[in-house]
Amino acid sequence: MKQQGYNPFLPLTEYVPDGEPHVFGDRVYLYGSHDRANSDRFCIQDYTVYSAPVDDLSDWTCHGVTYKKSQDPRSFGKTPDKYPAYYAPDCVKGNDGRYYLYYFTAGPNVKPFGPLSVAVSDKPEGPFEYLGDIKNPDGTPLLKFLTNDPAVINDNGRIWLYYGWGLGFDFRSKILGPYFRWVESLIFKRSTKEIKATKPSIMNCVCVELSEDMLTVKGEPVPVIDSKDTADKKSGFYKHPFFEAASIRKVDDLYYLVYSSGVNNELAYATSKYPNKDFKYRGVIISNSDVGYNGNKRKKNLAGTIHGGFEKINGQYYIFYHRCTNNTDFSRQACAEPIEIGKDGTIKQVEITSCGLNGKPLEGKGTYPAAICCYLYDTKTPVPSFKKREKHSRVTENNGEVYICGIRNKTVIGYKYFDFNGATKMSIKYRGSVKGKLCVAFSENGENIAKLKITPSENWTILTQAVKFPNGTKPLFLWFNGKGKLDLLEITFE
Repeated sequence: MKQQGYNPFLPLTEYVPDGEPHVFGDRVYLYGSHDRANSDRFCIQDYTVYSAPVDDLSDWTCHGVTYKKSQDPRSFGKTPDKYPAYYAPDCVKGNDGRYYLYYFTAGPNVKPFGPLSVAVSDKPEGPFEYLGDIKNPDGTPLLKFLTNDPAVINDNGRIWLYYGWGLGFDFRSKILGPYFRWVESLIFKRSTKEIKATKPSIMNCVCVELSEDMLTVKGEPVPVIDSKDTADKKSGFYKHPFFEAASIRKVDDLYYLVYSSGVNNELAYATSKYPNKDFKYRGVIISNSDVGYNGNKRKKNLAGTIHGGFEKINGQYYIFYHRCTNNTDFSRQACAEPIEIGKDGTIKQVEITSCGLNGKPLEGKGTYPAAICCYLYDTKTPVPSFKKREKHSRVTENNGEVYICGIRNKTVIGYKYFDFNGATKMSIKYRGSVKGKLCVAFSENGENIAKLKITPSENWTILTQAVKFPNGTKPLFLWFNGKGKLDLLEITFE
């Protein structure tokens, strides 16, 4: 009997953001960055690869460390704390049958926006070995545009590489704008005026073809998706400009370029009949805070960075993305949702759920980690911070336990969806210096079906109460009314 799957679909103690799924043979492989719980930096760990059978997306296997930071030449002679960080990789099967991992290095000992790099393996799960840096035909490193977040596709033997960064000058606030312009000037070694005058703009998503060696470019990279600075104000790209996180797929004769927009919590997409030109904005696939879904304007979760791609697995398309935990952008977890591609090539925005790859609602019986919530917000949802925001409720990890902490008055916790079939009791495992009631409902603003009276408990305590659950598929919402702060570890239905 197959297990149930839920979001996040990897172990709760694993943090693999920027996920790129690819089916090779009868398994789907996930390539991504590698964060750490409660980290203070992006992508602090070595690369790892997970895979699952295409017919059982609950059964993920970790293939261990597949590419170490120490293997990159920029690490030679340095101590581990000064190794470069590996950002947002992608993998492609070359014409020679080997697997090529494209990645970007960053860190205190790497010049910002240096060349993209490539590692290679005989197996999709690795281990990978350093092959080289992307280079021009004359052997010099490819440094044109901003070599960030590579994406790659084998298009009937032709290898296309996409990359870029598109931080626009005016999509940040008036307060942060000057700061980012100063940062940009430092990164690009030129003034704001010079940056804006560079044609074509260096802040776009670009495409270039690779030679058979998988390292050398053919010709010059060309812009394919506009940033805020270059987008026509009448086009969809102006409100949803390219920011980062390029991901490329081909469905029939249509190329799909998925990217993180300047909104910075959504994966948008553009399509074209060609791999290197004429991309048109088509819409948003997903927001990791559900902004835009069915017209929603409120952030239902921490609205942090997002990166991912889609893949057809056993006949069904899924969009992979990540969520932020601990109220930072440095501890991100892998999630996924099913999507549908219309006959006209469109993809409607899908909602974030707790079910993810399960393919159906979760059973309304048994014990679930509280941390699989898809909604978590207070009276004001925080924005990502480079420092942990302790005052807000958050998913966190401590001593190997992953739970929701800091639940306070009016915190809302949501799960989508459960198939309740005969459950008559609900239990929670909680702790905290807290006094109040945890309300249970089937909608965010709906009528309570139960209220669990919470009393102070220093240690994890199980509270059980009779609850009348009607049969059928329902979302589940919990919100706290009371004083103090509450931690929530598990929810059980019986």
